[in-house]
Amino acid sequence: MNLLSYGLLGLLAREESSGYDLMLRIQPFWQAKHSQIYPLLARMEGKELLASRWIQQSDKPDKKMYTITDKGIHMLQQWSQEALAAPVTRDELSLRLFCLWLTDKSSANRMLEERKRHFIQKIQHLEDILNNIPAENLHFGSKSFGDYILVQKGLLNAKAGLEWCQMVLHMLLAGDVSADTNPFSLKPQS
Repeated sequence: MNLLSYGLLGLLAREESSGYDLMLRIQPFWQAKHSQIYPLLARMEGKELLASRWIQQSDKPDKKMYTITDKGIHMLQQWSQEALAAPVTRDELSLRLFCLWLTDKSSANRMLEERKRHFIQKIQHLEDILNNIPAENLHFGSKSFGDYILVQKGLLNAKAGLEWCQMVLHMLLAGDVSADTNPFSLKPQS
């Protein structure tokens, strides 16, 4: 099974979902399309890792709902205890900035301002989510604990990304990349 399969099982371990709902719910962790998700659901159903049922809807097409089976839970538990693979990085902004010498300063500013706005919106969104996580359920073993630590991770990453964008924008404005004149510089401790 691939990582997306385990992600789908993890979502189904929380609640019954349609394929479309799974596609939406997996996005914070994994960019996946319908064309990836539905064949995986069919294969996992064939392996009895999940089950499905049809819900008739009068105003829309019928909806297929998926639930995880005991076998699926067992598979998910085994996977959660395996060694982690090295993280995979795919960052278009970093690739573009690697080629920054081929563009002009206004294009660089535009890219960074756009990413800065993205981080600001993401921080606001994650803070809203954080405010809706019930504080009384923040203990190891609760579903809320997992939500809480992942939102905190997202917040830290977004805040670091925002600060980094501000640093690079400052450097572009100043025209200076000296560690001595850059207020954002991470200087080695002596």
